[in-house]
Amino acid sequence: MKNSLIVLVAFLAVLMCYCKSNHPLAPAEQSKGYLLTNFDTLQAVATNKLLRLAATGPADSVQAAFLETRRAYKQVEMFTEYYAPTASKEMNGAPLPELEIEETKSFEPSGLQVIEEYLFPEFEEGNREELVREVKKFISVSGRARVILESMEFSDANVLAACKQEIFRIIVLGISGFDTPITATGIQEAAVSLKAVQKVLSFFGGNKLLEQLLQQAIAYTSENYDFDGFNRMAFIARFANPITAELVRWQEELGIDPVDAKLVLNDKAATLFDRNALNANVFAGSAEAMATPEKIALGKTLFFSPVVSGGTRTCGSCHKPELAFTDGLPKSAAVEEGKFVQRNAPTLYYASLQHAQFYDMRASTLESQAVDVIRNKDEMHGSVEEAAFRLNQQVAYQQSFRQAFPQMETEIQPKHVMIALASYVRSLTPFSSRFDRHMRGEEQLLTVQEVQGFNLFMGKAKCGTCHFLPVFNGTAAPSFNNTEAEVLGVLQDPRAPHPTLDSDEGRYIHSKMEELRYAFKTPTLRNIAKTAPYMHNGAYETLEEVMNFYNKGGAQGLGLQLDNQTLPPDPLHLTEQEIQSVIAFLHTLTDEVAP
Repeated sequence: MKNSLIVLVAFLAVLMCYCKSNHPLAPAEQSKGYLLTNFDTLQAVATNKLLRLAATGPADSVQAAFLETRRAYKQVEMFTEYYAPTASKEMNGAPLPELEIEETKSFEPSGLQVIEEYLFPEFEEGNREELVREVKKFISVSGRARVILESMEFSDANVLAACKQEIFRIIVLGISGFDTPITATGIQEAAVSLKAVQKVLSFFGGNKLLEQLLQQAIAYTSENYDFDGFNRMAFIARFANPITAELVRWQEELGIDPVDAKLVLNDKAATLFDRNALNANVFAGSAEAMATPEKIALGKTLFFSPVVSGGTRTCGSCHKPELAFTDGLPKSAAVEEGKFVQRNAPTLYYASLQHAQFYDMRASTLESQAVDVIRNKDEMHGSVEEAAFRLNQQVAYQQSFRQAFPQMETEIQPKHVMIALASYVRSLTPFSSRFDRHMRGEEQLLTVQEVQGFNLFMGKAKCGTCHFLPVFNGTAAPSFNNTEAEVLGVLQDPRAPHPTLDSDEGRYIHSKMEELRYAFKTPTLRNIAKTAPYMHNGAYETLEEVMNFYNKGGAQGLGLQLDNQTLPPDPLHLTEQEIQSVIAFLHTLTDEVAP
């Protein structure tokens, strides 16, 4: 009996092992295994090749090892960016200091883009010690990221979301050269990322159309990798958009519900350019601040009513719809006749799709911006509290506020005024330009010159590395978790014979951080054909003047000293014809349907 029991136990153990070994792993489990294997490869390449050669190897060997390390990183990027974004930023973030504004602290950047600056365009022997230090930091961070990822539980829905976001990342940051600013290897690396997506999606079973599209995209980026000559419009229209659209359709067919993460990017968006791909309410400070049709309608009424200021001024005085919510002046007229405010009036279109307001980013929400403008003695010289008092005296407004704010108690509060105004601004995201409709499939809408302009914008001209698709502002997709500012060195008068730096110190005025002296938020370029004059000081009368400034490398490129300039000082070498093509493309960003 005892022997029989032992045999039975042994048989069950063998049977369990057999079943376990023959039971297919879930796609998420296979994806995790793929990730960890490739993470080990990344660390092996970084340690055994890049670090070893950085210490003693010849320049060309170190450069080759670096490029191999970058390709290994691209195999795991979709997972680090999705599951461990903080570590991913340390591994491959922009080579600029990380700033803690409230604590007025600055932290040195790290990662592959920092290492790239030591190695390219030429490696200087005197920098070897610093190079080794940066490589060691990268290895340490990547090791930490691996531990984080190994401890996480993957789900099929999350893995599919990571795949879709990687395609979006290729569109916005990969083929634009954002994370390969010197080597310009973004196109070749896109092929590596696409292969990684292809492999992960294979764990979910067969989809012939998706497999075909990915294989064609890989071939296209492998064969046409000249950075300046790459046809980004063709890549997005023929491959990237169809890939994400088919992925969304297939996910529904598989019965895998999308991740309901309440992110800026709509989980069900088929492409990055869908009309409803972005959710402005995610940028709202609270649930109460989220826009509704009633709040938007009320806010629109308030926007054009002098009841807010208590005088004759309205928000529409400086933000005119026919000028894309600007006023056409270098600097807006102040309350006192004959005087002007400090800066140019920015467009309010797409202002909701960013994490900070005003050129100097001093307001974190649209509600705070509204308060600041109403109180500013040069702009409205009013009070939100007084505005609420006046509104409470009018029965029609009381009824409108109760409809917009069902939980409102007896009186209209200042916060309700702020939220209503902000809600109207949040609604100003029409995405109705010729460019938008072209990207949604109406390919005949753009001319050959305009398409060439887009390709230059996203490539040789490097515009897309600061003005990110699809909003063309400083908030980068697909995470939309940060809004950037840049130090350009804007001139006081671009037509003057001797260039002089504009005296406005931008974000430094409020932060007192040297890194932010002359820094200004990167605004949207949508509707730019209607928003002249340009820059924070309104000194640039035409888009040609703006393009010439960038083409020469900003202030440093013009010979001015500006040590903290973030715009690369090297000339872009754009021809006059290429400049006109970029400008022609910019004109396609004008919205054609009222929001």
